[in-house]
Amino acid sequence: MKPILLQGHERSITQIKYNREGDLLFTVAKDPIVNVWYSVNGERLGTYMGHTGAVWCVDADWDTKHVLTGSADNSCRLWDCETGKQLALLKTNSAVRTCGFDFGGNIIMFSTDKQMGYQCFVSFFDLRDPSQIDNNEPYMKIPCNDSKITSAVWGPLGECIIAGHEGGELNQYSAKRSQPGAESALCHRGAGMYSRPRVNGASSRKRKTFHRQKEQHMQRHSVKSSGEVLVNVKEHSRQINDIQLSRDMTMFVTASKDNTAKLFDSTTLEHQKTFRTERPVNSAALSPNYDHVVLGGGQEAMDVTTTSTRIGKFEARFFHLAFEEEFGRVKGHFGPINSVAFHPDGKSYSSGGEDGYVRIHYFDPQYFEFEFEA
Repeated sequence: MKPILLQGHERSITQIKYNREGDLLFTVAKDPIVNVWYSVNGERLGTYMGHTGAVWCVDADWDTKHVLTGSADNSCRLWDCETGKQLALLKTNSAVRTCGFDFGGNIIMFSTDKQMGYQCFVSFFDLRDPSQIDNNEPYMKIPCNDSKITSAVWGPLGECIIAGHEGGELNQYSAKRSQPGAESALCHRGAGMYSRPRVNGASSRKRKTFHRQKEQHMQRHSVKSSGEVLVNVKEHSRQINDIQLSRDMTMFVTASKDNTAKLFDSTTLEHQKTFRTERPVNSAALSPNYDHVVLGGGQEAMDVTTTSTRIGKFEARFFHLAFEEEFGRVKGHFGPINSVAFHPDGKSYSSGGEDGYVRIHYFDPQYFEFEFEA
């Protein structure tokens, strides 16, 4: 499995991201450059120039028209993917750590760091409303008082965001706009679904069943107010470095400094699986085709220069999703792996490291023939 080496950054890679089709790969690093590459051959298509600090996050919308980046220069920027033209500049009070488009590509969210006396916030902008962009006024802003957000993604259907925090907590925040009268209309509609059984002399058991069904429906469909924490869990003991969704958005995998990656249900945040290593995990991604998960990590960035590459364990590690067992490793990086991503067709994956290189690995035929023996 000979990798394609992408050399377009002078500093360590912070995030890599495929577009929905997988023909383009976006890379950002601790330098101000945002690069886009052809994933098939590693040719650089272009750069997005404008940031003046480290770029922490990048995302492309569903039809790859727009690109969103967040940086330590206290800004989140929207770009035209094809021309590289900057379409919007959203100023913040602190570094932008995470950013993302919702599934429709109309709403963006980004989170800012808790630093220099400023609080951590998650901001939501509707790109269909130019006044929000021009006035730099999001339609919703959620404060995070406890520990800052270190990774965040949109949940299924764009109804919520899933955020990982510095302390290891996972929160699901409602991203819905609150609409006056929606709750009463929903309650009315919900009540109509379970009309009282019109059976003469209905037993008390039937009445109890009817009330229970009605109550369950109300709980399930109750309108949450904007920005409310819907679910809160703490399965990790240290900072969550990365969150990546499965192809169908029903599950997501987290990567943490506590040496584990964990699989969760997207809706309930119920913990499903744990993948253990002996080093901090910086990034984890789920295969779209197989029950495989790839983990990238190494060690704390401050310890990099004191460790040889052999002892550092700078490999991408492959685990079986159901059995939680490791079945393969891929070497290559001269430092910790900071970001990993599966190609949407599942036939290759990419990794970006502390060494500033991005490596695209196309799987050998043996990978597709491999069958895990339980």
